[in-house]
Amino acid sequence: MEHGAGTIRWGILGTGRIADKFAGDLALAEGAAAVAVGSRSRESAEHFARRHGIPKAYGSYDELVRDPDVDIVYVATPHPMHKENALLCLGAGKAVLCEKPLTVNAAEAEELIRAAREKKIFLMEGMWTRHLPAIRKVRNWLEEGRIGEVQLLEADFGFRTAWNPEGRWLNPELGGGALLDVGIYPVSLASMIFGGPPSRIDSFAHIGETGVDERFSLLFAYDGGKAAQLGGAVRLELGCEARIYGTKGVIRIPDFFRAKRAELRVHGEAEELFEYKGEREGFAYEAEEAGRCLREGLIESPVMPLDESLAIMRTMDEIRRQWGLVFPFE
Repeated sequence: MEHGAGTIRWGILGTGRIADKFAGDLALAEGAAAVAVGSRSRESAEHFARRHGIPKAYGSYDELVRDPDVDIVYVATPHPMHKENALLCLGAGKAVLCEKPLTVNAAEAEELIRAAREKKIFLMEGMWTRHLPAIRKVRNWLEEGRIGEVQLLEADFGFRTAWNPEGRWLNPELGGGALLDVGIYPVSLASMIFGGPPSRIDSFAHIGETGVDERFSLLFAYDGGKAAQLGGAVRLELGCEARIYGTKGVIRIPDFFRAKRAELRVHGEAEELFEYKGEREGFAYEAEEAGRCLREGLIESPVMPLDESLAIMRTMDEIRRQWGLVFPFE
């Protein structure tokens, strides 16, 4: 599907909190416009459309994906619905940006990726950190060898959500828990930095009374003695910081999952800072990357390739296997 230089027309599937944030940020993205929204209820879709100035509202996902004016659909439903909703879009010939995690496990991811590749339709996991200016700067520093050879990553992301067993963070029926929702950020960061999955995984999780992982600690080992120490939580406030240690220096990324700042310290040199002062969050950047791929006729993004999304899901499957954590719908 080649679009030339025109505006990429977006459909939004789902009207929850994450869809709301995406629609707000999409309005700040270049070459993009939200033209339709779909929900399981027309009332919800119409309310969402009014709030964001979206011209068309549909009371079903089927109607949304059949709209000929939609080029690409952002899938914003809870984790367990990602595969089914994304397959619906691909079946209608629509490109897909699917909110992270791509699916809840590797088997689902394989099915989704196979469908996209067979149909030659664009699919990308919505890992917004990959596209943030601060993270792009970090990747440049790493590619330039500024801190030498990377030896160790330390990263965590956690917050304390209110006690709500029915809410998506604590409900096993919704794929709740820390790993899939917030843990994927440090796990994906490790994949980006080390260029592949770990050779060994040691992990610990505290499984709470609803049966999901409320917090976890991970130790990844890589060839050559390299390592990543990662943590995540939904019932505990963590530092949400990443530190990348190399043989010549260190990179620090405060609040790395929304990454507005990056600090480079090379031994014997003055500190170098990168700071983003704009208003846009990561949704605008990932939408622009998807738009760039569509205009260039790509069916995958080199920034967040499907093989890497699959490898990350396999890593997360192994972590859950170590914990004995299986979701009811699996």
